[in-house]
Amino acid sequence: MAVILIVEDEFFIRQNAEWAMEDLGHSTLVATDLAEALVHLSATSHIDALFVDIRLSSLPSGGYDVANQAIVLRPGLRVLYTSGSPLSAEMADGFVGGGQFIQKPYSAEQLGNSVGTLLH
Repeated sequence: MAVILIVEDEFFIRQNAEWAMEDLGHSTLVATDLAEALVHLSATSHIDALFVDIRLSSLPSGGYDVANQAIVLRPGLRVLYTSGSPLSAEMADGFVGGGQFIQKPYSAEQLGNSVGTLLH
């Protein structure tokens, strides 16, 4: 299936997302911050999508910084954003890479549907 880079700074949320993606047959790479994400983006030959938390505590602009830099390194990379806050027009204005959104908390089924939509 697909290779998904998950960037999430909260351990349990990151782990659940990783398990859900793997249960769906996807391969995963995980990162807790921009630096780790950039290592994966530079060292891995194929990544289909980025799943990123908008509100990463380590960055002023959070997941937007990760997504913007990822798109520079990987033009055409598809991005699925997540947040515990409801989607607003202001949030969506910063989306790149197809810019889809799933609100936390999400079920494994909801995540699977969102990733399926993103990839097709």
